[in-house]
Amino acid sequence: MTLDEKLGIVIGTGQLNSARRCVGDTYAIPRLGIPSICFQDGPAGLRLVKNVTGFPSGINAASTFSRRLMRQRGVALAEEFRGKGAHVFLGPGMDLMRNPKGGRGWESFGPDPYLNGEGAYETIVGVQSIGVQACAKHFLANNQEHWRYGLSANLDDRTMHEMYFYPFLRSIEADVTSVMCAYNRFNRTSSCHNAGLIGPNGILQKNGFRGEYGYVVSDWGATHDSAADNANAGLDMEQPGDYIIIAFGGGNLKNAVNSGKVTVARLNEMVARVLAPWYHLGQDSGYPPVNFDAQKRDGSGPRNLNVNVRSAAHTALVKEIAMASSVLLKNNRTVNSSGTTLRGLPAVKGVAKSVAIVGQDAKMPKLDCNELNECNDGTMSVGWGSGSNSLDFLVPPVDALKSYLGDSATITTSLSNSLDDGANAAKGKDMAFVFVNAMSGELGPYDIVVGNMGDRNDLNLWWKGGSLVERVAAVCNNTIVVVHSVGPVYFTWSNHPNVTAIIYAGAPGEQTGPAIVDVMYGGYNPSGRLPFSIADSESAYGTTIVYDSLGFPDLDYTEKLLLDYRYMDDKGITPRFEFGFGLSYTTFAYSSLSISSSSDTYTLSFTVANTGALAGTEIPHLYLAYPAAAGEPKRVLRGFEEVDLGVGQSKVVSITLNKRSMSVWDTPSQSYVRPSGTFTVYIGASIRDTRLTGTIIV
Repeated sequence: MTLDEKLGIVIGTGQLNSARRCVGDTYAIPRLGIPSICFQDGPAGLRLVKNVTGFPSGINAASTFSRRLMRQRGVALAEEFRGKGAHVFLGPGMDLMRNPKGGRGWESFGPDPYLNGEGAYETIVGVQSIGVQACAKHFLANNQEHWRYGLSANLDDRTMHEMYFYPFLRSIEADVTSVMCAYNRFNRTSSCHNAGLIGPNGILQKNGFRGEYGYVVSDWGATHDSAADNANAGLDMEQPGDYIIIAFGGGNLKNAVNSGKVTVARLNEMVARVLAPWYHLGQDSGYPPVNFDAQKRDGSGPRNLNVNVRSAAHTALVKEIAMASSVLLKNNRTVNSSGTTLRGLPAVKGVAKSVAIVGQDAKMPKLDCNELNECNDGTMSVGWGSGSNSLDFLVPPVDALKSYLGDSATITTSLSNSLDDGANAAKGKDMAFVFVNAMSGELGPYDIVVGNMGDRNDLNLWWKGGSLVERVAAVCNNTIVVVHSVGPVYFTWSNHPNVTAIIYAGAPGEQTGPAIVDVMYGGYNPSGRLPFSIADSESAYGTTIVYDSLGFPDLDYTEKLLLDYRYMDDKGITPRFEFGFGLSYTTFAYSSLSISSSSDTYTLSFTVANTGALAGTEIPHLYLAYPAAAGEPKRVLRGFEEVDLGVGQSKVVSITLNKRSMSVWDTPSQSYVRPSGTFTVYIGASIRDTRLTGTIIV
């Protein structure tokens, strides 16, 4: 390859180049049969592309606590990326939800490192099984949007390994082909030229990444230093250049190579690492050419071939994940002598003769809300920013409810958040459905949505949603509330006696309406669990978002290992709804815990039985308490399973603890070390709902 050909691989065409068809592209080398490698958003489906599916967000995949659905979601995403000719899936995101207001927390899998790791692993295995490259992001400690272009996330070594690096470790074990370094600095050094993170002796390579293939690519505009600084520290590729701050482009890397500041050997290594995954995943043979044009997101233009990659199977999967991620938080059910639900859920078609549908979150959102979906004027199926997706085929709750109910009930709607209109619509009705939301997203130079700059300003529902619920509940004694949200919100109204049921539906993707109808009317027994805790104050989470600063701030992660339920456990804080909480329309019993060992592995087996009147799915959790001297949180998640059970059925469930899952990061030896002493295992339905306990002595 010539020098210019090599540079074209590691710099790319840039966002403003007329040759660009994706959100990032390399230059093609026709004489060698190498096409332009296409990098495309995002973690919940193809962005800026027509005829694609709007998938559920990462936080909803986490709410299923289903490895099966996490992997199937990865497969389906990759099928659409491949069908459109995109080589690199820019995901999954695995940034811990350090603070519940963090703008992009919904793209990842919540605040727990173990759950993030499992979500990342299953997604990557699914994506790359189809021959599409996955890109693990954002490396490292990228946890708020304000000041993200230069803040310094300051972490100690143990916190870094056990919390923020752990999902990336699982990504490496999933054979991920690329890692995206983040905007922020890490311990005061830019992530994209931090040799301790991405260099030859950095944490990625020490843990097995970038053997014969695999590359580090910058986030868009995340290179804050010179071409030589970045390349020599371990950055293999910069995307995309142009108007964003650039290091490699503008002749900078070429000059660095010609002057000897970057050796030809290093440049060759960079190019080889970028190209190797193209061969490793078989993209060099029979891979569809790019058939879309992200610069013409409306589908127009001669380069946009309008290939349809949607399928009935993908639509069904999106609906299943949306249903499986719906978390039933409250259900004060009233039944008659024949067992028919009169109040609460599951609702029965035809029992309520008059129904109100209230809240703007029930209606269709605008479809022309710029390329980042930066609005909140209808139902919320996904957050805004580069992790957003297509709303073209979204079915809103009001349409799905009207279609399902038909002429079985008189339906009154108030599809704004007007308190008076909502109360008037619900007054005297047999049942009222209230849809409320809270949104967040990515911070760009000018991105402000309803006064929120990426990170949420607070944990309130938007558009006075809490007040709307209270006004409706005051006039309707059977008020069902559905919350679409990117993370925790305040539920100060949840104990209102006329609020008979609450479903937390998250950011569920395009099948939001049909999915919630099936859950509310018993077509699907809810099994979703909260992937975070819901508390009554921001202080209960132990972290803050830094909004105001004189220049880029230093964020000291003084909470260390204590995020979310770990912090609340440590401080004796009782949340309103705890991590892992989720009700069902049936009941489950746990029994017969046994513990066996083989070498350094322990297997915990127990029986789960369906003791109720409906088939359902239980999600047992395993929490581990370390010996006191280990310095770990009181309990940490170390396992979960998905157990489908018919009425009266029971199954034996096994969860395995390997040596690493019982170890702590030991900084002096730079290794995981399992402490000696007594471990306590808690098996149950959530962090606060323990059904079985046992001990392991090491």
